[in-house]
Amino acid sequence: MRILLVEDDDMIGKAVSVALKDAAYAVDWVKDGETAERTLKYGEHQAVLLDLGLPKRDGMDVLRHLRKAGSRIPVIVITARDGVESRINGLDLGADDYLVKPFDINELLARLRAVVRRQGGQAAPLLTNGRVSLDPSTHKAMYQDATVILSAREFALLHALLLHPGRILTRGQLEEHLYGWSEEVESNAVDFLIHGVRKKLGAEVIKNVRGAGWMVEK
Repeated sequence: MRILLVEDDDMIGKAVSVALKDAAYAVDWVKDGETAERTLKYGEHQAVLLDLGLPKRDGMDVLRHLRKAGSRIPVIVITARDGVESRINGLDLGADDYLVKPFDINELLARLRAVVRRQGGQAAPLLTNGRVSLDPSTHKAMYQDATVILSAREFALLHALLLHPGRILTRGQLEEHLYGWSEEVESNAVDFLIHGVRKKLGAEVIKNVRGAGWMVEK
């Protein structure tokens, strides 16, 4: 899953970026509101972590314009503005959650998992298509009698497919879920990861649609 982090504080931005990557997210980090708005127009990301006190354009303005444009991308506000009125304004403008600095990174990750589940129409903590199940909090995958722990990239790939069961994802779409701007993508990376997931869970877990891409059945 690809996350846009909008944060102008270098120390916080680095810490959050590392934690997200360790949790198997692809992260793109921008440091001002104008760059965030331009980036979000491309629709490459699946969630946004948005600071409010940003250079060039305030985070509240970014959120307001994003929702006016009709975007439904999950947004978690991460800010030092802890007043009740600011929280109300942020949520009323369309934020999915509001977290005040300083925060525990594990709480941020849990809130991120929750808003992504809701966006995908899931309420339960496990992501499943009825056959294979994935626990985003532990990176464990379950299929038939097997329970395995996936690598970070394997988890990210299976997570992307399970968010859209029955939908074919192309190589390019999977790479967008797996890699941020600064990360080099090897030509056979997707094939290697699919091979790894199939080896651990079974060849039938991920279906190849020749000439189109890959999917998990609905």
